[in-house]
Amino acid sequence: MDKGRRFAVLMCAKDSDFVKKRYGGYFQVFLGLLKEEGEIWDMYRVSLGEFPEEEELEDYEGFVITGSCNDAHGNDPWVCNLVSLLRKLDSMHKKLLGFCFGHQILSRAIGGKIGRAVNGWDVGVTAVNLSPSKLLSTLQFPSSLNIIECHQDEVLELPECAEVMAGSEKTEIEMFMCGDHIMGIQGHPEYSKDILLHLIDRLQRCQIVPSNHIEGAKASMDAYEPDQEAWKRICLAFLKGGPLL
Repeated sequence: MDKGRRFAVLMCAKDSDFVKKRYGGYFQVFLGLLKEEGEIWDMYRVSLGEFPEEEELEDYEGFVITGSCNDAHGNDPWVCNLVSLLRKLDSMHKKLLGFCFGHQILSRAIGGKIGRAVNGWDVGVTAVNLSPSKLLSTLQFPSSLNIIECHQDEVLELPECAEVMAGSEKTEIEMFMCGDHIMGIQGHPEYSKDILLHLIDRLQRCQIVPSNHIEGAKASMDAYEPDQEAWKRICLAFLKGGPLL
């Protein structure tokens, strides 16, 4: 096997035509955020039933779980299989980093409660308030960071093993850690504004999100910038070690 550090993306969503044309697919979007020189990154389209074999799991230092249009609290066969895989990886103490759906299903896998968001849809650029913690104490971050959000579900309760790392006005659990190997982030550090705008247009055309949420999302995009570099530092430090750890 190649000696480069190895990671995998567990892809829980299909590529949109826009993302394929603009970025080459969501996998490339994640590589742009997380891949560094000398590393090997693989992708498994778990939403299509493509999972790593058990004997392959030891090859990877960490796994990233993406967003999805599916419900993390649902019981689609692939969702249940993913929960089982995450529990296996937890027992192996593999690094697990989840965004949006990935954040929620990680919580489910370790015994948390997830479901429809208490305050409804959160779409746009949202200010997330960081909690005082040992993990973030070494970084010179302000008390809040902006992040792109697009979700109608959330983590409602965490098990005792987990620590809430951040919350927002709409979502109490925006970020959590369990031990030193599991981290969930409700927002999308990997998204750019053009990806969000494309999603908003799709949601608007399908009349999935109320019009007032659409208007608020577009206003937030005009008013605020996501703190992408800060979130990138958090993700890289957690996944690969560094100043956070």
